[in-house]
Amino acid sequence: MRYMKSQMKQLIKNNKELQKGLKELMEKHELEKNFALKALYHSEVADGGKYQLAYQALDAPKE
Repeated sequence: MRYMKSQMKQLIKNNKELQKGLKELMEKHELEKNFALKALYHSEVADGGKYQLAYQALDAPKE
């Protein structure tokens, strides 16, 4: 599974908990949005993370 910025943005747009997590990462660690997106991906999505299935569903072909 690869990190894709557009998919990560879509996942966050649809999830209030991830929106809050992104904001907290940016403030706490003084990160730019792009770096915070990657950090959130690695902590919450990649390698069996809580939101992995939702992220993968965004990659599914539309019928």
